[in-house]
Amino acid sequence: MIRTTVGVDGMMCSMCEAHVNEALRRALPEAKRITSNRGKKQTEILSEEPVDVEKIRTAIETTGYRYLGAESGPYRKKRFFFF
Repeated sequence: MIRTTVGVDGMMCSMCEAHVNEALRRALPEAKRITSNRGKKQTEILSEEPVDVEKIRTAIETTGYRYLGAESGPYRKKRFFFF
């Protein structure tokens, strides 16, 4: 899995987060999970393959928010161990 963290400026409420998430889901149907956090001014995208950063930028800016950049890296699911 790959985690892509995207900076997004302009999200003021939970509806803004939902608006960004929906725009990105339409632009990136291959994404497994998309979550936004207005406090951190970022959106996290989990996918099997690298995502097209230009599609991300276009989707965010088309919805009226400001794209602040993106960075990707490997993602490992956290697991709980019980003894």
